[in-house]
Amino acid sequence: MRAINIFRLLAGSGAVGGFLLTAGTAHADAVGPAQAVVVPCSEMALVNAVDEANAAGGGDLILAPFCTYTLTGAHSTGGSGGPAGLPNITTPITMTGLATEITRASYAPSFRIIEVDGPSQFPLAHGQLTLGPVTISNGDAGLGVGGGIANLGGSVTIIAGAVRGSHASYGGGIYTDTALTMTASSITGNAASVNGGGIYQNAGSITLLAGNVSGNAPNNCAATAPLTSPC
Repeated sequence: MRAINIFRLLAGSGAVGGFLLTAGTAHADAVGPAQAVVVPCSEMALVNAVDEANAAGGGDLILAPFCTYTLTGAHSTGGSGGPAGLPNITTPITMTGLATEITRASYAPSFRIIEVDGPSQFPLAHGQLTLGPVTISNGDAGLGVGGGIANLGGSVTIIAGAVRGSHASYGGGIYTDTALTMTASSITGNAASVNGGGIYQNAGSITLLAGNVSGNAPNNCAATAPLTSPC
């Protein structure tokens, strides 16, 4: 079963279901028919699935429902933004969950959870992350950017998901310099040591549809240029 069908089962009908269908169709057009991969509830299963999807030019990952993927170490150190818990996203990848969480272990060294790389930063990368009902939590980029997610030249779409409890210098929850779209998602309880506790917009665009960006420190949103998001 294709990942988009799983998305529709999880999201049901209505605006969110329609948005998911659109996202899945765009993914299929970009990379051709993708093989849905069911990812068991373990750290290395998720790491390997992302590696394999990147190698295949993209993929649809069906994460285990009601699972917490606890990352005990960084599995990417090659990005310009510092270490990340998962391999850097360099191709179109969809992750679909159901009450699923990806988190950094409390005793682990500092690293962000996800980095998405695109051609403006990395000429050969075409990272496009679509994240379904999944929570990203407890990322810590230290002096780097994007404690939960760092979008460095790619695109990030979050649908019915959340980023919480993460830290960085800029963009405690999310740092973006290209395209970020969030639908029915929340960015809460994140912190930045410099600016953009919830989201930091270095460049690009931010679209928030029925989202909740609140309770972040020292502020919810900040930008290098005038902020274009409604948060």
